[in-house]
Amino acid sequence: MSQKILNSPSFPAIVALVLGTATIAGAWFFELVIGLAPCPMCLTQRWPYYIGLPILALALVLINSSNKTLSQICLAAAAVLFVAGAAYGIYHSGVEWRLWEGPSGCSGGEELSADVGNLLQELSSAKVVSCVDAAWRFLGLSLAGYNVIISITMAALSVMTIMRLRKF
Repeated sequence: MSQKILNSPSFPAIVALVLGTATIAGAWFFELVIGLAPCPMCLTQRWPYYIGLPILALALVLINSSNKTLSQICLAAAAVLFVAGAAYGIYHSGVEWRLWEGPSGCSGGEELSADVGNLLQELSSAKVVSCVDAAWRFLGLSLAGYNVIISITMAALSVMTIMRLRKF
């Protein structure tokens, strides 16, 4: 990779955008391909990505259009979103490790239809996903734990981009 690209003020934001896109794609892969149904807390942890990734993309467009002030505001907003996502990931990880209790309604599954005739059949086959039991771990960390690391990294990359823009 050329030194010019690495030293570009937008490079950390590009890395954050790619990392975030890969993360949400990974979450969908675990859900749709591997079949790990997300719990309600897992679904909530996706919201900073759903909101933050478009904001990062907008920031990159604004950087390239020379609107540094507005791009810095977008980058700061993304950083705040990802810090909030990391905090929620810490909360979820604590629930999984049983350090504290999670939300009282932390179970889920597929939505039930309004058809009363199928209600009993759907209730008997509905999957309930607990927020307490990590569906998958690697090197001792659950997906919530990895979300903490990735969210903090993305927030740091957003702040790094702001700092680089101030130098240029």
